[in-house]
Amino acid sequence: MQTRLKRCSDVYGRKSSSQVVKKKQVQASEAMAEQAYTVPTFRERAPEGMQEYQRMATHFGRDLVQLQLELHRMKVATKEQVHNIEITREVQGMMPLRKDYPVEVPKAPDFLISLRAHTVWEKTPVKLFCTVSGQPNPIVKWYKNNVAIEPLNAPGKYKIENKYGVHSLIISRCAVTDSGVYSVVATNPHGKATSKATVCVRRPLGGGELSHLPGQAPLLGIHPSKLEVTLLESFGVTFGTEGESVGLVANMVVVPDLPNLPPEAMWYRDDTLLMPSRWAEMSFGGGVAKLTLPHLNKDDEGLYTLRIWSKDGTAEHSAYLFVKDATPTVAGAPGAPMDVKVSDVNADYVLVSWKPPNTTHEAPITGYFVDRRKSGTKDWVQCNDSPVKVCKLPVHGLSEGASYHFRVRALNKDGISLPSRMSSGVTAAEVESDVEGVPSAPGQVIASRNTKTSAFVQWEAPKHANNLMGYYVDACLVGTKKWFPCNHRPYKHTRFVVHGLVPGDTYVFRVQAVNAYGLSEESQESAPLFIDAALSTPSAPYGISLLNCNGSSMTLAWKRPKNTGGSKITSYYLDKREAGSVDWKEVSPNPAAHRTFTVENLTSGVFYEFKVQAANLAGVGLPSEPSKAFACEAWTMAEPGPAHDVSFWEVRDTSVLVQWKPPVYSGDCPITGYFVDMAKKGSSDFAAVNAEPIGHCYLKVAGLETGASYVFRVRAVNAKGVGKASDVSDPVCAKAQPGTKEIACGVDEETGDIFLNFEACEVSETSKFTWSKSYKEITESSRVSITSSGRHSKLTFVNTEKEDLGVYSVTVTDTDGVSSSYSINEEELKKMQELSYNIKHPIVPLKTELNYEILEKGHVRFWVQALKLSSSVNYRFIVNDKAITSAEGYKISHDVSTGIIQMTIEHFTKANEGTYTIQIHDGKAKSQSSLVLVGDAFKVALKEADFQRREHIRKQGPHFSEYLSFHVMDDCTVMLVCKLANVKKETTFAWFKEDEEITVDVPPNPMSGSCSLPIPMFSRKDQGIYKAVLGDDRGKDTSVYDISGKVFEDIINAIASIAGSSASDLVLQCTPEGIRLQCYMKYYTEEMKTSWFHRESKISSSEKMRIGGTSEMAWMQICEPTDKEKGHYTIEIHDGKKSHSRTFDLSGQAYTDAYAEFQRLKAAAFAEKNRGRVVGGLPDVVTIMEKKSLSLTCTVWGDPNPEVTWFKNEQEVVSDDRFKVTFEGGKFASLTINSVYVEDSGKYSINVRNKYGGEFVEITVSVYKHGEEIPEPKLGQMAKSVATPKPATPAPKSAKTPTPTPSVKSPTPTPPPSVKSPTPTPAPKSPTPPRSMRSPTPPRSVRSPTPTKK
Repeated sequence: MQTRLKRCSDVYGRKSSSQVVKKKQVQASEAMAEQAYTVPTFRERAPEGMQEYQRMATHFGRDLVQLQLELHRMKVATKEQVHNIEITREVQGMMPLRKDYPVEVPKAPDFLISLRAHTVWEKTPVKLFCTVSGQPNPIVKWYKNNVAIEPLNAPGKYKIENKYGVHSLIISRCAVTDSGVYSVVATNPHGKATSKATVCVRRPLGGGELSHLPGQAPLLGIHPSKLEVTLLESFGVTFGTEGESVGLVANMVVVPDLPNLPPEAMWYRDDTLLMPSRWAEMSFGGGVAKLTLPHLNKDDEGLYTLRIWSKDGTAEHSAYLFVKDATPTVAGAPGAPMDVKVSDVNADYVLVSWKPPNTTHEAPITGYFVDRRKSGTKDWVQCNDSPVKVCKLPVHGLSEGASYHFRVRALNKDGISLPSRMSSGVTAAEVESDVEGVPSAPGQVIASRNTKTSAFVQWEAPKHANNLMGYYVDACLVGTKKWFPCNHRPYKHTRFVVHGLVPGDTYVFRVQAVNAYGLSEESQESAPLFIDAALSTPSAPYGISLLNCNGSSMTLAWKRPKNTGGSKITSYYLDKREAGSVDWKEVSPNPAAHRTFTVENLTSGVFYEFKVQAANLAGVGLPSEPSKAFACEAWTMAEPGPAHDVSFWEVRDTSVLVQWKPPVYSGDCPITGYFVDMAKKGSSDFAAVNAEPIGHCYLKVAGLETGASYVFRVRAVNAKGVGKASDVSDPVCAKAQPGTKEIACGVDEETGDIFLNFEACEVSETSKFTWSKSYKEITESSRVSITSSGRHSKLTFVNTEKEDLGVYSVTVTDTDGVSSSYSINEEELKKMQELSYNIKHPIVPLKTELNYEILEKGHVRFWVQALKLSSSVNYRFIVNDKAITSAEGYKISHDVSTGIIQMTIEHFTKANEGTYTIQIHDGKAKSQSSLVLVGDAFKVALKEADFQRREHIRKQGPHFSEYLSFHVMDDCTVMLVCKLANVKKETTFAWFKEDEEITVDVPPNPMSGSCSLPIPMFSRKDQGIYKAVLGDDRGKDTSVYDISGKVFEDIINAIASIAGSSASDLVLQCTPEGIRLQCYMKYYTEEMKTSWFHRESKISSSEKMRIGGTSEMAWMQICEPTDKEKGHYTIEIHDGKKSHSRTFDLSGQAYTDAYAEFQRLKAAAFAEKNRGRVVGGLPDVVTIMEKKSLSLTCTVWGDPNPEVTWFKNEQEVVSDDRFKVTFEGGKFASLTINSVYVEDSGKYSINVRNKYGGEFVEITVSVYKHGEEIPEPKLGQMAKSVATPKPATPAPKSAKTPTPTPSVKSPTPTPPPSVKSPTPTPAPKSPTPPRSMRSPTPPRSVRSPTPTKK
């Protein structure tokens, strides 16, 4: 198998090598054919035989060349034939094996025809092509200088084709920059092949750069059908509803893209061409074609097609638009009919037909109504009284010569549908005959610009001329409705130039035809035309300056063209080149919108030149002169760069306003001001206008010489110094323009509004009025409104106040500096306000609108107050559309001096709900005010009236003049207080809490006029509902006070305010558990908002930091203190408004002393806890009969186990036959006396002690003889213990009671030796100490450096 594959590979290899040989032979023959024959000198013929000689030589040479070519062709053909025979034989030998191989043998890409180098002239196209083979078919990609070519990135530049296996790249309008190495790469899964060729684009001698930008000019010779159009994104299937607005949009690439010459785009609906109308709006621009249907109707449903004429024919796109019925006004009503048409038009008769709507779930249609409307009116008239069931109706009774529109409505059992779209207008008239008469009206009139004072008007000839003699043209200034003739004798042509028009005004035109019988009807008016020069491209910008450079980019500015071409400049195009080079390059494909632009991607250290072109609606204008060479070097100076765009406004005979824009480069620090320099035209001696820098970008320069021309420049200032001066401005002549008018201030006589009005002496169609205050543009303001129309602009103040004082200015754009300013001072504003007030108030001025108030006894007073009333004033109150007069229950009056008119309703009930209105007539002035008193508002008023009525009744007996409230005394006692009125001796008073009567120490005395209930030591337990009940035979009154929620919080805050003010400084108190900080105050309760802080961190109560308090103080205890607890401690008591704080510094010596005392107290407590003691079991007195056995037994405790010693009459008892002393388990001690005698009576005691101390317990034993009266023992009494102190001097450690090891916790330092508990030794046997001795020593109080509580 490998051998067969090798042979097959050899066959293809030989075929490829034969193709290479063939190429070389063809090239050799071409080289031979290029050698021309030169006649030697000695063979030159005489002139007379030269012609025949040349003819023969040429013929012979041609035959020889042909012979050589034929021989070569035969050789190549023979060799190729031999090769083909050999290949055929080898292939035939392999045919039996064909079933083992695929039908198509895989093959790597191979170029059968490679790319060829080209040299072409600039602006001509070039086509690179090649043929490539491979299996499977290779994918082909084109490159320029190893960069992939994407046709969409440069629309119109490249075109890639693949036809019948021939791949081609077409480069249109080659430029020098298109020179380079072009390569084509073919790739498939078996390999990759590349072919390269060089394209050299040369420029003819004398050839230069174009003066236009690519894709913008020249326009000459280009027709829409020559444009290349590629559709990108287009509209799809769309769904809409009647009445909505739908837009169909298609995006495309047009080459060349000329704003003033777009492609011819046509829209179709179901193959019917659409024309712009009120139902279909069409637009095209910026590579976007759009069809807008502003008010959808079912007539708009169908297949929409966009067809654009292009270089290759047409580019089309289609999609369907579905329109569903709008929601009917009545549920179940049918949809609207459609496609209303009018036919058979006669003088008084037309036939209206339509298509029925589709019905799905609606009821069947029972008929139709047809409506008509005369053109120019808005009223529709129904034509048929009863519905017609067929889709046509003859309409009679029309006026001859009138134009009508028709619409149709469908009807079913549920209701009537929405109307259909109205038909186009139709005129009812007899068909014109050949009878002579006045001509018909001319057709459509179109007016267009011509010059600044003239317009070009053209129109369509009338359909019925009738021996036409000519035309009269009329014009009308828009807004005046006054027509004036433009010619005084008939003009025979259908176009006419109207002269003598005012520039800046807007006119409409109409035309009348004339013959021997008279004038025709007027034509329809033309569209309004703004009078200005015809559009043209703008002149060249100038004055290119450098504003900033950072080493890789430059910010440039330039001046506006002196001639804008009659249209607003929309964009600027920039080109650049290196200094010394002739090749201009486009800076950016996107134009600049303003007169400043930053050019990026520049090379540092290189000098660049720039030029600019301006563009408007008419196209791109001429380029500017190249700028001077700017060095691309980063600016590093500390001073600011130059200001720019110096402009002049408000040019008058002796003054001018200079404005400029701040520098782009501000230097090392912000700009603080500007200097303005001035010089006369032609002089270089500049003088500073301002001695001190100004902080804004404008300056009004006065004192100029009338008629003289001046130039200005501006220098910016920062903290580092004065920066570079701006470019010198254009000269400005100190002379006002002819017809210049100033801003006028006035008051509108109709509305009374104060306004500033300005009439411009010059405007253009694109002009806009820009108002400013203090030369800052007014964009959005609630204080003024701006309206502009034609030459006039008005700034109206909404409500003038002092903040409206200042300088107001207005400028008119796209003019020769038309502008003005006006200063409003306080005195003038006051006069205008007075005048405005008099105009705005022709009615009775009201100080307050109609209002109401609730009086005593529940009476309701309705009143209104006027600023001024005369004695002849008339008025009336209207309640629920019914006039009210003074009668029972109603009292109406007025007071001229105060301007108050009032009505009082004595019995206000539910029947009084409604609308209350007062109408006032005072001379010619009128006024009206209404009050709607319904719903919740009425309920509130009625509730208040009822309350006041009940209050009046309540106050007839004993009552509370002031209901319960609280008051906190200086000692923090809470007092519930109330005030009483209309009381007598028999009046009783009682306090209740939660309906249980409160017994007070001092009975309340109602005759005092007030009662109070003290609540000492107020806390949460005192919450509840308190009542005070007052009564006698005249009635009873109750006051309820709920102490909870907000009231409880207010009381606590009041207590906290007094307690916090009385708080003492923090006091340090040591305890066995730790160090305690205490703050004494008049009263403390845990409900008070108290916070403790350590080093500004809030402390929460925990095992380490315990927070608590008593009624006299608040405390915070630090358990087992360490060095971490050193620092400032603060207590804050919050009373809802402010906080009261006290601070203690627990550090240094204070902490050392406190810590030592804590250790001492801790050791003493430890000793007290572990000392030996009697837990229980011994009585105080024992009475026993003689010869009985006595056993004194008790339980003792101590850690370590104590030693026990018994005493009798202060003498130690030693065990013998009668006395037996035992101590078992370290807990149970006993003294047993066998057979007691009277002599054994006495005082016995037990001494229990260990190394931490001990105690004595005494027992009195009384022995009586048999037969004697038993003494009465004191039952229930326990033995009295007397604690004995631990030994003062430590003794050596006892093996029996080892010394406990102190517990040391890191980082707590080891306590000093002085506070360690000494190891005690067993106390010497000594007499029982007296009971008055106690241990341990009471703790000492250590106080802070601050003064203690007084």
